[in-house]
Amino acid sequence: MFASAFEALKYIADHEIDMVDLKVAGVGGQWLHITIPAGGFNEAHFRDGVGYDGSAGSGFGRVESGDVAARPEPDTAFIDPFCQHPTIGFICETVTADTKEPIAYDPRTIARKAVQRMRDSGIADQAWMAPEYEFHIFDRVELTDSPYETSVRIHCSEIDSREAPAIPVREGYLRVPPSDRLQDLRSEIALTLGRLNIPVRYHHHEVGAPGQCEIEVDLNPLLLAADQAMIIKYVIKNIARRHGKVATFMPKPIHGEAGNGMHVHQRLTKDGEPLFYDQSGESYAGLSPLARQYIGGLLMHGRALTGLTNPSTNSFKRLVGGYEAPVNLFYSLANRSAAIRVPRYTVAPDDKRIEYRPPDATANVYMLLAAMLMAGLDGIESKVDPAEHDFGPFDVDIARQDSEFRRRIVALPRSLHDALDALEEDFEFLTRDGVFPESFIRAWIAAKRKSDHREVASRPHPHEYYLYLDA
Repeated sequence: MFASAFEALKYIADHEIDMVDLKVAGVGGQWLHITIPAGGFNEAHFRDGVGYDGSAGSGFGRVESGDVAARPEPDTAFIDPFCQHPTIGFICETVTADTKEPIAYDPRTIARKAVQRMRDSGIADQAWMAPEYEFHIFDRVELTDSPYETSVRIHCSEIDSREAPAIPVREGYLRVPPSDRLQDLRSEIALTLGRLNIPVRYHHHEVGAPGQCEIEVDLNPLLLAADQAMIIKYVIKNIARRHGKVATFMPKPIHGEAGNGMHVHQRLTKDGEPLFYDQSGESYAGLSPLARQYIGGLLMHGRALTGLTNPSTNSFKRLVGGYEAPVNLFYSLANRSAAIRVPRYTVAPDDKRIEYRPPDATANVYMLLAAMLMAGLDGIESKVDPAEHDFGPFDVDIARQDSEFRRRIVALPRSLHDALDALEEDFEFLTRDGVFPESFIRAWIAAKRKSDHREVASRPHPHEYYLYLDA
């Protein structure tokens, strides 16, 4: 929004802004914030940032040395549409409290360094990314989680046939009102994003019957795409709350229904020229050799990537067969069961791109985009040929092939435990030029094993009572 701190401060003064809100992306991917009355906000904040305890919630520091600072970036400014008092928000870089150097664990710093590594390699100067946003809107969710009572009750008007025809299970795709009861809410989201300079390509009801929605936006440079992803999730959740509802990006909130992925469209350019398009027009799906090598890198490191792109126990309840979610690492043209789909409709040079389909929104979006770029770059530098590793292209239904064919295909991990093991065995491609610190990767794996895998694995599930109560 602003090219400099001077421009930002002038706007704040000229437009009677009351509050300045500084937003930081924690290691887990959540937004944290500090609010400053506009009268006390000045140029020093852009230079030095605002100090806070990085050990309390964000994951940036140990208790004994947790002081860090949130330093606002002028070009990330946006007018917050949900605050009662006129408020301008800035997305911040996290820096050390004393030297003001970027924190190596800061997800936004990691994303910035991944882009810089790409440029230093000479391969490309811009990585274009566009996550897809799949989510559910529920009327309310009642949750009980204690040693003597465990239950979840989901209320959703779209499965209540007393008001309008209910949408049948897994038949929500492109439904129209009155069955689609979320049209106006999605339009409000799209219009709000438009006012924040995030144009929406389209929105629609998704496959899942009870309130599943999708919003798509255009490709943007990697760091901007990640910043916009944080704003988009913020807008969706707050507009749902404004209507007395709850929005969730949980990968698999309902058994037997379609889950929520965060497929990521991506392409590379150099000096404005598209690098994924084959000028000869004779290659598979119009992909250049460089694009196929990039694909090879993503698939070669696909199992390890899930430790970052699918970092929840719930992620792997979505990555099961029969729901258009990928379970195997291969690429294909227009095949939604493939880990990488090449959209059939992208035929022009500037449109040629790939879509990586395993991720979901429990990932930290900065780390998600950075990790995929690092894997793709490794594929290019190592000249990985997908065909030599049985990564395709396969334009078939893998589930219908014989056992000998299926044994050749590399499967995605089936659990968070396996994904973290895969990441532990294969992370060198992420640490090149210090993009992801090795200590960060090891700390991430340890934290996810403790706070996610073990916590869920040790708790009885209600369905286990159905199976074993009378054992």
